Amino acid sequence: MISLGCAKNLVDAEIMLGSVLKEGMEITSDADAADVLIVNTCAFIDSAKEESIEAILESHEQRGMKKRAGQRLIVTGCMSQRFSKELAGDLSEVDAFLGLDQVADTGKIVRQVLDRPLSPALRAAAKKATVLTDEAWEPLNLVTRKPVYIPDWDTPRVRLTPKHTAFTKIAEGCNHPCSFCVIPQMRGRHRSRSIASVVAEVRQLVSEGVKEINLISQDTTYYGMDLWEQKAGPRQPVDSSRGPTLSTLLRELNAIQGDFWIRLLYTHPAHWSDELIEAIAQCEKVCRYIDMPLQHIHPRMLKLMQRETSSEHIEDLIARIRAGIPGISIRTTFIVGFPGETDEEFEYLLDFIKRTRFERLGVFTYSQEEGSKAAKMEDHLPAKTKQARYRKAMKLQQRIAGEISKQQIGRTLRALVDQPNTARAHADAPDIDGRIHLSSPASVGEFIEVRITGTQVYDLIGEPVG
Repeated sequence: MISLGCAKNLVDAEIMLGSVLKEGMEITSDADAADVLIVNTCAFIDSAKEESIEAILESHEQRGMKKRAGQRLIVTGCMSQRFSKELAGDLSEVDAFLGLDQVADTGKIVRQVLDRPLSPALRAAAKKATVLTDEAWEPLNLVTRKPVYIPDWDTPRVRLTPKHTAFTKIAEGCNHPCSFCVIPQMRGRHRSRSIASVVAEVRQLVSEGVKEINLISQDTTYYGMDLWEQKAGPRQPVDSSRGPTLSTLLRELNAIQGDFWIRLLYTHPAHWSDELIEAIAQCEKVCRYIDMPLQHIHPRMLKLMQRETSSEHIEDLIARIRAGIPGISIRTTFIVGFPGETDEEFEYLLDFIKRTRFERLGVFTYSQEEGSKAAKMEDHLPAKTKQARYRKAMKLQQRIAGEISKQQIGRTLRALVDQPNTARAHADAPDIDGRIHLSSPASVGEFIEVRITGTQVYDLIGEPVG
């Protein structure tokens, strides 16, 4: 399997491989030895779609070059979910397209694909007799247009992360109408797992030695609200007495026995509450770390992006989070070059970044996504302008990050060892944030105390203590 994209897509890949094992098949890291190759695609932005197409075409070319012409090729993931009909017409090299509703049944579908005749494009290379006419054959397309699937705690999985860290998907789908985004069209409406299901999964992971639980979904702060909204009606204030909330879930997870971290990713500013701030502050196993993509801060841009929040709400929320959770580190992302963004509005964003001084920050240049509301807007900016704004924003953040890093010198931090000479503190999520370079090796997968002795802008240099 080749899996591209975010952690949410990675969990889908783990479930697909779990389904394959359940069917009695073997998984190999050697593509040449495989009877079936799965490409799990991403379609979040243009560059992700291009990478996915390249992976599909390269996989097809390699099976022909390396005498694996009979190898079957299956495409899954967000791009398959969204464009399967179009791709089936353009990529006759692919044997089957699967969507989100098929991830748990991948093993059975693999057997179905193996029982089908080879595509016309592969018959000559495989030296197989023609079973069907070229006109009669077409890729198997099993994608359902409005996915409803969510995993459960006992869904078979093959974890693709290091043994000491794991991603737990607490919900699937999204209800937000952001004008630049098409995730709701791909992933469907928000649907939460039960608290009991999530707790059972995390308890199992901790028993297997996992030290870091990363909670993920398209919007983790919306967790549970879809369940009590069904009873109370939409747009009602969050009330934990109506049903499960993220605050309740965090307290339940915090009560699980064991030495581990809980990290909260992908929160939306519209759904934060004082109850959630209090829960994070009181749960000692929850990292003092928040991932909260803001996308912009200028009032007009927020309105055009349909972010369902205001600049005043965002600034007040950040102040309440920092006051209510001492030692918190906030990660955010912004989009620059959105259609119609003026120089003044971009400078407004830069001023906000200067004043707020986020511990962690990423920037995307606007990507025109087919099917999104923003794609139909006027005043799209040239790539040169978007890239210039990206560089200016990241240069500013690099300076801020360097100053924040220097403030850590002399401090002793608790860190989780990823490799013998690298570790991460509570402020660093796997894959996307910085790390601590250790002066002497430590045991992988264990918590250690590290005295910070130097910096490398986004990374720290530290000495294991004791």
